[in-house]
Parts: sequence; C-alpha cells; structure tokens
Amino acid sequence: MKVLSLIVLAALVAGIGVGALIRSDAPNLTAFANNVEAFGGLWLNTLRMTVVPLVVSLLITGIASVADTARTGGLVLRAVILFTFLIFCAAIYTTIATNLWLDIWPLDPAAAQAFIAGVGDDAVVVREAPSFGEWISSLAPTNPVRAAADDGVLSLVVFSIFFGFATTQLEASLRQSIVTFFRAVSEAMIVVVRWVLLAAPLGVFALALGVGLRAGFGAAETLVQYVVIVTGVTAGSTLLAWLIAVTWGRQPIARFTTAAAPVWAIAASTQSSLASLPAMLDAALRGLRIPAHIADVTLPLAVALFRFTSPVANLAVCFFIAHLYGLEPSMLQIASAIFVAYAVSIAAVGLPGQVSFVASIAPICLALGVPTEVLGILIAVEVIPDIFRTLGNVTGDLAATSILAGKQPREDDALQD
Repeated sequence: MKVLSLIVLAALVAGIGVGALIRSDAPNLTAFANNVEAFGGLWLNTLRMTVVPLVVSLLITGIASVADTARTGGLVLRAVILFTFLIFCAAIYTTIATNLWLDIWPLDPAAAQAFIAGVGDDAVVVREAPSFGEWISSLAPTNPVRAAADDGVLSLVVFSIFFGFATTQLEASLRQSIVTFFRAVSEAMIVVVRWVLLAAPLGVFALALGVGLRAGFGAAETLVQYVVIVTGVTAGSTLLAWLIAVTWGRQPIARFTTAAAPVWAIAASTQSSLASLPAMLDAALRGLRIPAHIADVTLPLAVALFRFTSPVANLAVCFFIAHLYGLEPSMLQIASAIFVAYAVSIAAVGLPGQVSFVASIAPICLALGVPTEVLGILIAVEVIPDIFRTLGNVTGDLAATSILAGKQPREDDALQD
C-alpha cells in the first residue's frame, strides 16, 4: 500500500504537470485531455459509490461490538466513555485550529476557483444551511433509503446508530446473524474499494490532468497549502495528546517522552497503530510503569476502538474543502459534522489508510454541506498527513491508558511497598 501511495503521488504530480504544459504549449490537445479527464470522473464515482453501504455496515457492526465490550467490565466501560470524551475534545480542537490556520493563511480565491474547476465544479450543488427546526426534524429519516440516495448522511448515521444498538437487545443468534451480514457487506465493500484503488494512479492522473489544464502549476501551490495545514493541525493533536498525558494522566514529562519515543518511531515508519501495539505495551509497562491489568486491557481496546486523530484530520480536510469553495458552514452544520466524525471514527477503525480516507471524510463533508468532488485529488497526498495521524493515535492511546491508571500504584511503587 505504501508503494501504491507513492505511485499515486507521482501520478498526481505528472497529471498536473502534463495538464499545465498542454494548457500553455499544446492547446490543440485540450479535447484529448478532456476525454482522458472523463475517466478520472468515472474512477471517482466508483470510489464514492461504496461510501453509503460501507459507512452503514461499519457503524452497525462497530456499535454492536462496542456495546458488547462495554458490558464486559467496569474498566472497559470507563475506557469507552473516556475515548468518547477525548474524541469530542479532539473535534473541538480541530474546529478551532483549522479555521485559525485558514484565517491566518487563506487560500487565494482565483487559485481556488481554478482548482475546483478542474474537478467538475459545474456538477456541484451547494445546499443552504438548514434552520434549527429543519436540522432537528431531519435527524430521523422518514425513509432511510431516500436519505442514502439524497446524501442525507446525518439522518442515515442516526438510523444506523439506532439500528446498531437495537441489535444488542436481540437474542444472541439473531444478533449474530445481523452482525455477520453487515460485516460481510463491509468486507465486500472494502474489497471493491481496494480494486478501485488499484486503478488510483490512472484515476488520479486523469483528475490531475484536468486540474492542471485549468489551474496550471498554481494547483500545486493549493495542494501544498492543503498538506501543510492538514499536517500541521494533525501534528498539533500529537502535542495535545502529550499534554493530556502529562497533566490529566499525571505522567512526568521526561518519563512519558522517553517511553513514547520508540513508539513514535515505529508509528512513523509503519503508519499503523496495530503494528505499534507491542511497543506501546512495552512503553506502558516498563517505561510508564502502568499496572499490567490496566495496560493489557486498555491498549488493545484503544487500538480496536479509539482513533484520537480521526476527527482531527478528517474535519481539517472538510474545513479546508469548505474554504476552497468559499463556504462558511453554520454552527448546526459544524455540530452535525462533529457528530458524524465521532461516529465514523469508531466505524472506520482498522480500515486501510486510503480506504479510511474515503469512508470517513465523505460522510463528514456531506454533513458539513460541502462537495466531495476534490477527494479524488486529495487522496493522492494523504500519504503525508497519514504519518501524523498514526503519531497522534499512539500518543492518544498512551495518554488514555495513563488516565485510566489513575491513582493505581505504579509498578515500581508497588514493588517498593
């Protein structure tokens, strides 16, 4: 997947470069470039068609597993509650931080218009922000199928959450049948997405060709600004998790930093929280001296359910897209987006990075009222922010474990007693 990400990144650069050259030096090839660009639109549509069934199936199976886990003990229940609180804190942080970045370093309007013109802006329909009454009434869909067809993602998420919790009240055999069905749906959709992503170099090249054709080399500047802002906000979440660990988790600064350093190295190189789990367990038990009965339960649970940077990076992407289109989401839309970001942060745990990008960000964009057409281009540079997603996740996992250890005696203290 890493090799594919690098190839996709190279295809993005090549597409913008070829499009810009055709624009300036070979205008007679414009018609040919437009035909090639159409294949990019086809690739993007095949990617987007998986979003609704993937999100719904992941939410239902994810909520069923969380509910079952929450019944297994007091520590696990406290962990789930803590994870929820920290995810909402992270969402509030990114809402403030991303918009602050964009206020300090706004996009050039002409460059933004040229950029979005290259991804089919003519097809974009921007909806007006709902009133409070409309927002309340829209939370429950009158017809979930119609909500899916109309991109009513918030009401669809609410329906999926109710359905997921309802399955936990069924007898075990019926519940297992439903969970098995939706798990099969999600696995099938992931296979489809992987197939589509195999064609990502061609799809991204075709989309980038259109961007380069209309925006020229200025498109590269917009993408650099996107990468810097999203990466900066996501990297800030690592610092936030570090602060939580040394304040709320009561970890000495030197101890936590020293223990977490090897974990950060593995996280940056693998871009996988799961691959970092053995190092996190070692850091918690030996470096942070957290009791084994807490670390051995909390850290695997955190890797399975908790992604501290999911709302951070995903909302940052959506706010950037809103700024790109010159949109100012209302507070209700932002609240809807935060709620959806929380839901998909649980639903999309364990998905490959590029699959998670599509499944997580598209629903949040729809809740925020912004178009999703540019996601096909932005996925090409996700390899850079994804490093900092993993760094923030493993730091958040260690911070949450430190908090849950609370006033429990450290291993070294217990030995001294």
